[in-house]
Amino acid sequence: MRTTDDWITTPITRDLLRGALDLERTEHGLLPHRLPAWARAQNNDGQLAMAESQPSGVRLALRTRATALELDTLPTKRAYVGAPPRPDGVYDLLVDGRPAGSGSVAGGNTLTIDMTTGTAGVEPGPVGTLRFTDLPEGDKDIEIWLPHNETTELVALRTDAPVEPAPDPGRRVWLHHGSSISHGSDAASPTTTWPALAASLGGVELVNLGLGGGALLDPFTARAMRDTPADLISVKIGINVVNADLMRLRAFGPAVHGFLDTVREGHPTAPLLVVSPILCPVHEDTPGPLAPDFTDGGVRFVATGDPAERASGKLTLNVIRDELSRIVNRRAADDENLYHLDGRELYGEADAANLPLPDGIHPDAATHRLIGERFAKLAFADRGAFAG
Repeated sequence: MRTTDDWITTPITRDLLRGALDLERTEHGLLPHRLPAWARAQNNDGQLAMAESQPSGVRLALRTRATALELDTLPTKRAYVGAPPRPDGVYDLLVDGRPAGSGSVAGGNTLTIDMTTGTAGVEPGPVGTLRFTDLPEGDKDIEIWLPHNETTELVALRTDAPVEPAPDPGRRVWLHHGSSISHGSDAASPTTTWPALAASLGGVELVNLGLGGGALLDPFTARAMRDTPADLISVKIGINVVNADLMRLRAFGPAVHGFLDTVREGHPTAPLLVVSPILCPVHEDTPGPLAPDFTDGGVRFVATGDPAERASGKLTLNVIRDELSRIVNRRAADDENLYHLDGRELYGEADAANLPLPDGIHPDAATHRLIGERFAKLAFADRGAFAG
């Protein structure tokens, strides 16, 4: 182990980070956020507050000759009453764009959530250290992707050679918004969430506003997207609106129009892709709300609505897909850069038979890869919405 005298400590500043919309100074260091402070002030949902503070797609981007580095962080890990323990969050290391290792940080705070009562409590814990050694000699670009599913306060960065911000790669910026599936749900690591995989395959820089439980057409999210620089934009709409039983069909259509109108205020001509839900048998024709089921010792989710309630305007995934297709087709007559993608092209009936959703809602690691590869093929292809 190196001694303290061997290390150079570099302040963690905004210019060393990509994928975050805001940084909050905390007692321990810096907390990356994926919604700006003014948007967070308009939110009163604890689930969304937790989700936006989990740094899916956020990464440190460095240029250095260092062969060893240490990153001190304070993670906040989740535990669910009645569910098996969750693994520690994963940090992915890329060197010159190629995978070069991964690790986790022990310790940290523990947030215990009771999904049956909606209550939660935090037990404080210590700062931990991530280490990467034996890095290649010479100048190189290093990215450390933070855990997509673990709130992470950045405390200190130490290296054995000076560090500077990685140069701008000159790639197009893709801004994406969606649900926990876009957030990363049960992906294996932050670079293997489906948006991260698709961004890598498409050769673009990702800003991921996938917000677990929070893709609810909130006006503050639309305004955050409006104000975020981007070359390519996508919004994946549907599953959270259904499983939260948030609105009826009468409200859904105008809410979609309003969300798209707001995004267009800041990005009038950027390619804008509206993606409907992937196949999810739980909610195809059964409305929400969604509820956890702990019957077999794990967690599965079940829809508790009545299919007959569709007649009174309750939403299901099939209803939402039809409405999104209608809305995009109507708007596209006046917006040549607006596109639609049926989510079942990313994950459909045949896929559900071969790769079922383990908890009824969220894809596993293999399915994230499938969705990411298909999105890249459909969106970034020569005639795709994001064709270069």
